[in-house]
Amino acid sequence: MIPYLNLAPSYKRIQKEAEPQILHILSSGQYILGKPVEDCEAKLAEFTGTKHALAVSNGTIALMMALQAIDVGPGDEVIVPSFSFFATAEVVSTLGAIPIFVDVDSKTYNIRVDQIAERINKKTKAIMPVSLYGQIADMDEINSIAEKHGLYVIEDAAQSFGATYKGKRSCSLTHIGCTSFFPAKPLGAAGDGGAVFTSDSTLAKKLDAIRVHGQTGRYYHEYIGVNGRLDPIQCVVLKEKLKYYDEDIRERQKIAKYYNESFRHLDVVIPEVAADRESVFAQYTLAVDRREQFIEKLQKAGVPTSVHYPMGMHEQPVYKHTNVSLPITEALGKKVVSLPLYPGMPEGDIEIVVTAVKSALG
Repeated sequence: MIPYLNLAPSYKRIQKEAEPQILHILSSGQYILGKPVEDCEAKLAEFTGTKHALAVSNGTIALMMALQAIDVGPGDEVIVPSFSFFATAEVVSTLGAIPIFVDVDSKTYNIRVDQIAERINKKTKAIMPVSLYGQIADMDEINSIAEKHGLYVIEDAAQSFGATYKGKRSCSLTHIGCTSFFPAKPLGAAGDGGAVFTSDSTLAKKLDAIRVHGQTGRYYHEYIGVNGRLDPIQCVVLKEKLKYYDEDIRERQKIAKYYNESFRHLDVVIPEVAADRESVFAQYTLAVDRREQFIEKLQKAGVPTSVHYPMGMHEQPVYKHTNVSLPITEALGKKVVSLPLYPGMPEGDIEIVVTAVKSALG
């Protein structure tokens, strides 16, 4: 069985540069915030083209902090796509607000912009589009709707860090952008991690306080916050990996392009990347009929798979009371399957995947 993902090569590439810095942190006794975190944040902000970046403990906390910064609370509503990882809606509910689920586009699998306006009412506080599988949602249209109704936009960019939309980077296109540095993400730490981005200095100042329990001075708390700091060791790993990240993105795109060309004439649906966007292919995902049989055939050929995601959030037991029908999301949940794709993937493994998919689909 070939690996679905191999993270070791990406660390070995930075090992020589990272380990002395990590050992210095360990010997210094300064384990919270400090210069390594500040240096990482400066590089992240520069990369995205935003004024402010805050390194935080994980992508879920990043989303929650963003909602807290715009005062989302009980009774408020936040519009989200149902076809996403559970955290997108979970953070809304955690704050006592209500996630309002909408369907996704049948071509890009990103949020259906045409459904957003009809879900807006006086309780709506924000729109939280997800840049799924590494491709940014249609931010110009979303921002236009938000501006018309006086709403905030928070990009859930957990899967799209480094992607572009009309030449601009993910996380720089809305009021607040949030990403994850979970190890399997395109830019992964050596453990949990995330970041919040904004070019609004007022929001940045509030986010900085929220990250340390809403504290604006020692033991002086203006807001309800969280313990959301990212440790300096993870920041060293991220800062060093960022040096090679453009190269990693190009390699992801090269493999995805080869997959696309290889599967073009098969009985399979490949999500489209819009002409004005570049994806970082956090996952390479197909939609196939008879998915379980397809997965079984690939397993027999030594190819692992993953499903992102088997159902929409509105279908999850905890949200079934919402009683909404989202046909595209519901159909995709039965069809999507992701294939191995990562920087450093051996050419032989890529060919094994291609051969197995072609055989499985006849």
